[in-house]
Amino acid sequence: MQLTANSMTPAGYHQIEQEITRLELDRPNRIKQLQEARALGDLSENAEYSAAKRDLRHLESRLRYLNKLLQYAEVVTPQTPDQVEIGKHVDVQFEDENDTDAYQIVGKFEADLDANKISFDSPLGRAMINHKVGDTVTVNAPNGDYQVTIRKIKG
Repeated sequence: MQLTANSMTPAGYHQIEQEITRLELDRPNRIKQLQEARALGDLSENAEYSAAKRDLRHLESRLRYLNKLLQYAEVVTPQTPDQVEIGKHVDVQFEDENDTDAYQIVGKFEADLDANKISFDSPLGRAMINHKVGDTVTVNAPNGDYQVTIRKIKG
């Protein structure tokens, strides 16, 4: 399967939908804040008005961005049970440190290293895609190459 910049997991798609819903629910409140700040008088020296206007612009911009993401999203579900693909959880062993870690391979916009979610387009993700348990792959990272061995793949 050919992955594109817009490839994402079903969970990532759902997460964007939830953020859009949350922002749309917050929009009337932001508009109300802007109207209240405008009613305070002189707009040239009204910090509340400037802040409310900026916040509403930011919300609208974020909504446009997220809606574009969904418009062009390519939702990918794993097809091969024994191969590293987007959406899969992978346990790897770092050969140089003899250390193991677990990651989920996700789309670019879902990546969150704190949650052990790495993009399929990251150096580690790119090296592991389409490989199987037991494969040792070389990761071409900006700070130098290293090797990892795929220990386990979960749906």
